[in-house]
Amino acid sequence: MNRRVGWSVVYAAALAGAFAPIPAWTVERWYSQGLYPVLQRLLTGATNLVPFALFDVMCVAAAAAAATVTYRCIRTMGWRAGALRLAVLTARSAAIVYLAFLAAWGGNYRRVPLIEKLDFDPSRVTRAAAQRLAHGNGVALNELYARAHASPESLASLAAAFQEAVRALGATRAVVPGRPKPTLFGGYFHETAVAGMTDPFLLETLIAPDLLDVERPFVIAHEWAHLAGYADESEANFVAWLTCRQGDAAAQYSAALALIGYADPRTLVLDPGPRLDIFAISYRYSRTNQTVRFAARKGYDTFLKANRVERGVESYDAVVQLILGTALDQNGVPLFR
Repeated sequence: MNRRVGWSVVYAAALAGAFAPIPAWTVERWYSQGLYPVLQRLLTGATNLVPFALFDVMCVAAAAAAATVTYRCIRTMGWRAGALRLAVLTARSAAIVYLAFLAAWGGNYRRVPLIEKLDFDPSRVTRAAAQRLAHGNGVALNELYARAHASPESLASLAAAFQEAVRALGATRAVVPGRPKPTLFGGYFHETAVAGMTDPFLLETLIAPDLLDVERPFVIAHEWAHLAGYADESEANFVAWLTCRQGDAAAQYSAALALIGYADPRTLVLDPGPRLDIFAISYRYSRTNQTVRFAARKGYDTFLKANRVERGVESYDAVVQLILGTALDQNGVPLFR
């Protein structure tokens, strides 16, 4: 097979990955429950061995390589021929990166949605139910504030609760929790109000540097949910909520704080402590760059929709529907259809 035919196969595979109507149950069985858990344990287990983000190293190396190739193409071939050569190399690189993304993690966007597996009834999603959830979150914030601030997060406790949550949702194999890591993109995270990120190639957990300590458990659990193969943001939030509810006081407080933004503030009666935390979060948000934040939101919205998440960034908010519409047993474990 000559080089041209080989690249044609790569392009065809990338296009098939993007547009082929593969049944969700096929992806669920062979990828999300088959190949992906093996890859996750290998990749996250390996990247946990280093304290820094290998994603940063990969991005810096990619930027350096792109600059070097651009310089050499223009210098040796001239602007016109060099630009054409760069276009070809860019297309090839994009196809390879996209296939690597699908293989390492992105295929989970095509799996069977949680809402189709769980005992979910949209009639349970009512204003009264939402008000009860908001009231419960407010009570939890008031009751847990002192204990949540008295001691730092316990990753061991959070990891144990996380394993219980993913098992309750049908995982048959343990998920390797990612080591929370800082990143060179911390400044970008701040300006765009991003709390964390899962490296979709090396399966690392990257956390924003300016989170409050009480925010971290829910954010970490959310990113671990992505590592467990829950690519949809609402599903990752749902897993984080289940995790933190089974965790220690810091984790429970973190979950209540994460969901308080979905409540009508006029209905909340909060003590000064939780109000200070909410003010600190609001103040941090006010210090972000509105233009950069808007551009990042639009870009991520486009990315999600390209990966068949129809609601785009609105999928974050769908967690409330999952919480309210899903039947739970007496121990808070979701019931299946």
